[in-house]
Amino acid sequence: MQVDPRGQRFSAILTSLVLIVVLVTSSWPLLVAQTVVFALGAVFGLRSAPYGLIYQVLVRPRLGPPKELEPEAPPRFAQGVGTAFALVGVLGYTLGIPALGMTATAFALIAAVLNAAFGLCLGCEAYLLIRRLTPRRATS
Repeated sequence: MQVDPRGQRFSAILTSLVLIVVLVTSSWPLLVAQTVVFALGAVFGLRSAPYGLIYQVLVRPRLGPPKELEPEAPPRFAQGVGTAFALVGVLGYTLGIPALGMTATAFALIAAVLNAAFGLCLGCEAYLLIRRLTPRRATS
């Protein structure tokens, strides 16, 4: 499946805003909500994730069709990585280890900001690296 890369950047902007609020307020319930957003994107696809739906309904119709599409697998993997970092953050905040919560949230924020500002998806790059390093199975 192919996705509009502008939707990924839009989602990264919203994610960045949410994670900034989490870091400022230490709101673990808000981080739980962001974790769910990440997980939905990873499991059901970017178009089914809340930010993807917002993009499709409110933003994309105003932009027109994209010049190019990208494979969905790398950003979907990135959503899984985001889920993992957000889960660690939630655990840190809820277990009374705020430094762990803030650190995990900050790592997720750095990745989201890089994607929002520069179109650099760290999770996507990790996916591509893993694919290159993983031996291919012979098909018969």
